[in-house]
Amino acid sequence: MRSDLPRKILVRAPNWIGDAVMCEPAVQGLRSLFPEAELAMLAKPAVAELFLSHPGLHSVLVYDDEKAHAGISGKWSLAGMLRRHRFDLAVLFQNAFEAAFLTWLAGIPRRYGYATDGRVFFLTEPVAVPNGPVPVHQVEYYWNLLKPLGLAGGAPLPSLLVSADEKRTVDVRLVSAGINPSDLIIGINPGSTYGSAKRWSSDRFAEVARRIVRRLEQTESAHVAVVILGAKGEESLGKDIAAQLGGRSVVLSGATSIRELMAVVKRCRLLMTNDTGPMHVAAAFGVPVVAVFGPTNWRTTYPYGQERSIVREAVDCAPCLLRECPIDHRCMTRIPVDRVYETAVEQIERSSGSSGLFGLSGTLRSDSNQTNQTNETNQTDQKILSGHTIFLDRDGTLNPDPGYINSPDQYELFPGVPEALARLKRAGARLIVVTNQSGIARGFLTPEDLAAVHMKLKRLLDAADVSLDSIYFCPHHPDDGCDCRKPNRGMIDQAVREWGMNLDQSYLIGDHIRDIELAKRIGARSVLVTTGVMSPQEAESLNASESAPDWIASSLTEAADWLLADASKLSVRIRERQVAHP
Repeated sequence: MRSDLPRKILVRAPNWIGDAVMCEPAVQGLRSLFPEAELAMLAKPAVAELFLSHPGLHSVLVYDDEKAHAGISGKWSLAGMLRRHRFDLAVLFQNAFEAAFLTWLAGIPRRYGYATDGRVFFLTEPVAVPNGPVPVHQVEYYWNLLKPLGLAGGAPLPSLLVSADEKRTVDVRLVSAGINPSDLIIGINPGSTYGSAKRWSSDRFAEVARRIVRRLEQTESAHVAVVILGAKGEESLGKDIAAQLGGRSVVLSGATSIRELMAVVKRCRLLMTNDTGPMHVAAAFGVPVVAVFGPTNWRTTYPYGQERSIVREAVDCAPCLLRECPIDHRCMTRIPVDRVYETAVEQIERSSGSSGLFGLSGTLRSDSNQTNQTNETNQTDQKILSGHTIFLDRDGTLNPDPGYINSPDQYELFPGVPEALARLKRAGARLIVVTNQSGIARGFLTPEDLAAVHMKLKRLLDAADVSLDSIYFCPHHPDDGCDCRKPNRGMIDQAVREWGMNLDQSYLIGDHIRDIELAKRIGARSVLVTTGVMSPQEAESLNASESAPDWIASSLTEAADWLLADASKLSVRIRERQVAHP
């Protein structure tokens, strides 16, 4: 090991179970950056238990702020313990002031973390907090913290482990409750320590569970049981659901350790849950999840790798992040049983690799052939654009361009845009908007006005369950000579730095000749849509010039059709070259 590399690294874990699971890929990434270093984690008791036996860690140190480390004397004692370990680098995934202060008090010479919570003074290497208009997922938030240290690429899926002994112990416990090792288990986690606003109705959870159990027993000839999970204080909630089920069930609310919870979740065929820590535990084990979201931001905390697990109602007041709803709890009460049931069916089918497993009829699967065809199309699309980035102009491409839009009331999307973007997203593409907004420099709008407009864009896309990965804008006047105003490539270069993308696998869709010029400068394939400043006749005249786009489309829907077909042809050509030149 080089003398300048850290030899002993302290990782300060987040305090919540869900956050800690979403941080796990970054722990893997830190291990890959410093494979010879001794890696220790400092965590509160529940999170420490979660990471016991993690292959990337040499040790887990417990920070018990309610007992041994309570108060000023406890913090001093903890700092002394850390000082004796002689760490030379602290990586702080927890954002709090206290995390930085304690490592400073412990005399750790390098203290690395996001510049949050007024703690910059105690960090030797503060990292600027991402401040884009579209927030990233928490997995990526933690992962991106390490990029200044040299971490590259995208975050892997979270991963957790339980031992064979832990699995056997849980199996014995379930057998004592009448659930055999061969039985299928449907898990329900109906509570939330965050507050009642995150809770879907227990009656509706019970109804979905009854229907899923009945279908599994009919179609797989399996014995099915329901296990109800939860924290201390949620026992009555679990008992209420069990009383409504009428079949075999066991209530483990408040009756498991973290390690036992992990082993039980791993046994589940499906976990139905609110936005909670066990939701992320299940995803880390590859267990299919149905996650009901209300007041929290699903974009940043959905089960990573299971985007289709989300069930939510797009209401104007969500996400509000409140613990208790001050009005009518519409974000949850408007979510019907049928929608959660349908998502559960799809999650089970998707995980089993089958289609039509339950033989559903009626409104859920009124035309099984059409549904199967759609599923096949989506599965095919998913293979096409993985690793590709699609850069999108905004005004004239996504929305009509009446001039300088300075209010959300002025902003509406073209028909078909959410559906086209959803199709590209399902195909695996990263979607990034790059837009010139000289109206800021000209005084027609403020950055706050622009942010409000982009929040309207977010809400419109939320209704179609599609999200943009990022939005970059140039606020400068055309006469400023900046390098970010299109057709200059400054916004693209910033995206490359932040996302680590390959521009050889990129497309750009826009309505202006400068968009096509930018595509040529970065080596991207281009589509010119005639929904903005250029008429179809003017666009066709470009075909004989150096500014010819790769395709001309009359709408974003048509652009998406061509792009998917073009990417498919490209993948075929790549495979053919690989066969010809192995």
